[in-house]
Amino acid sequence: MSYPNQPYGAPYGDRPPPGYGYPPPGPRNDGLRTTSIVALILNLVATVSCCNFLAIPGAIMAGLALGKVDSEPENAKSRLMWSWILFGSGFVVTIALFIVLGVSGAFDD
Repeated sequence: MSYPNQPYGAPYGDRPPPGYGYPPPGPRNDGLRTTSIVALILNLVATVSCCNFLAIPGAIMAGLALGKVDSEPENAKSRLMWSWILFGSGFVVTIALFIVLGVSGAFDD
């Protein structure tokens, strides 16, 4: 009888000890990790360069999502979604503010 995990050159019938070889691959969350990093960086840049006040909680949510990628991927996806929502909402508010100020004549000297 031959065993499927019998190492090359082992005497016939000898089984390797438990844990022999590489462990089976676990779930990969590289895409979620990458998206979390991108969201974190963009929220931080938006906070500094555009005075996007909603990007601060967006950056916090992206950082929390990055911390939960391996242990709780579903929780990380939810936090990442809220990070992007806050990022986009901040830009919508900023654009609306510029439009309102432009229509009211605040930029006219």
